[in-house]
Amino acid sequence: MQKTANGRWVIFLSFIIAYLLAIVPLPDWARPYRPEWISMVLLYWVMALPYRVGIGTAWLVGIIHDVLEGSMLGLNSLGLLLIAYVTMTLHLRLRMFSAMQQAGLVLALTGINLNLTHWLQVVSGQTVSSSLLFMLGAVTSAVIWPLLFQLLRYTRRYFDVR
Repeated sequence: MQKTANGRWVIFLSFIIAYLLAIVPLPDWARPYRPEWISMVLLYWVMALPYRVGIGTAWLVGIIHDVLEGSMLGLNSLGLLLIAYVTMTLHLRLRMFSAMQQAGLVLALTGINLNLTHWLQVVSGQTVSSSLLFMLGAVTSAVIWPLLFQLLRYTRRYFDVR
């Protein structure tokens, strides 16, 4: 009897890489263009394996993201919980979408997440309201999504993550 790999380490490693990409220092002009790596990786895993990666994982991933950024605890968790909830409720439909349709959904969900976190930062006094440049991260996330989706799907199939 051959034992198949559990695959938790693949999911864990993909989140570690997303965290590293989220905190890599960028020049001042490129910061608004930083893709939402953590949101996209969470969206993929919730869409691919909703019975393994869900609301609890989104909360934990958000808390770790808050610690890495040094922001209020729960700030990123709220947005990631929203992304996970919407993705879990629509995961069967999302699998049938084309790459462009999924990219549109990534644009909408990461845009909502960025708007929510920015609004909470303004309300809590962590930042002042400025231009909408922070929303460019949603656009770059949507552009990168088809490549990231293919890479994560290949990885999931190669390591037989179930």
